[in-house]
Amino acid sequence: MAHEEDDIRYFVRISNTDLDGTKSVRVALTGIPGVGRHAAGIIARRARVGERETMGRLDDDSIERLREAVGGYAGLAPAWMLNRTKDVYTGEPRHLLGTDLALAREEDINLLRKIRCYRGIRHETGQKVRGQRTKSTGRTGATVGVRRKKD
Repeated sequence: MAHEEDDIRYFVRISNTDLDGTKSVRVALTGIPGVGRHAAGIIARRARVGERETMGRLDDDSIERLREAVGGYAGLAPAWMLNRTKDVYTGEPRHLLGTDLALAREEDINLLRKIRCYRGIRHETGQKVRGQRTKSTGRTGATVGVRRKKD
């Protein structure tokens, strides 16, 4: 590898997220909330960028193609690969990225609380939501246990 050290960008900004320029394209794209390993591979192929190339060594044209591919991911991926296969309000398949993903998650939890369903009540009380056991795990607050009798 006869690369100079100063020709690498350590931060590449895509979709309002600073990505690590020292990692490969496929690994760096997973730094965007809502993009996993499989989606990152699809985005890299769609942008015609090598998945194993270092992100910081890409030229501006390749990075721009990556930005466009990330923005248009919902249109090029099948509906089962999107993180919102059927949006609650529109009924359309969508793929949320970055802060939109976090806001949608909070909205969903607030909707569950508002309609007073079982999962919403569990969220409110800070208990396990997905059916895990609670007899011995997930305990918070003051410790309760067996006390030894004083002599």
